[in-house]
Amino acid sequence: MKGGKSKSDTKSGRLSVNKKSTAKAGKKSGKAAKDPNKPKRPASAFFVFMEEFREVYKKEHPKNKSVAAVGKAGGDKWKSLSDAEKAPYIAKAEKRKAEYEKNMKAYNKSQAEGPQEDSESEKSASEVNNDDEEDEEGSGEEEDDD
Repeated sequence: MKGGKSKSDTKSGRLSVNKKSTAKAGKKSGKAAKDPNKPKRPASAFFVFMEEFREVYKKEHPKNKSVAAVGKAGGDKWKSLSDAEKAPYIAKAEKRKAEYEKNMKAYNKSQAEGPQEDSESEKSASEVNNDDEEDEEGSGEEEDDD
């Protein structure tokens, strides 16, 4: 052949690409799971503003279903606000941030203590073992009935 690739060469090339994509998928699943008890980060002043702006915008434009349009209008409105008009939203955001920091300190303290989770898992294991024992007794009773 004059420098051309055979079909077997192109198939092996395709397979190598597929192998790379599956390796990437494996990396994503290797991420540590998020703790559902961890406090959520507080909203910035802009997002506090957007909470109120969305309600107003929906009342003024009830037929609009576009999230992008609401975001764009909210961003434009935020840019046009003066610092004095932004002040209440900034104050609310600071308040939420202080509460978040307090919750994070409590969360980190509970994570440092740690044994509480271990004791719960031990209880769960004993409950599972008790259930297994009851099942064995129950299965013995069923055999007597036959």
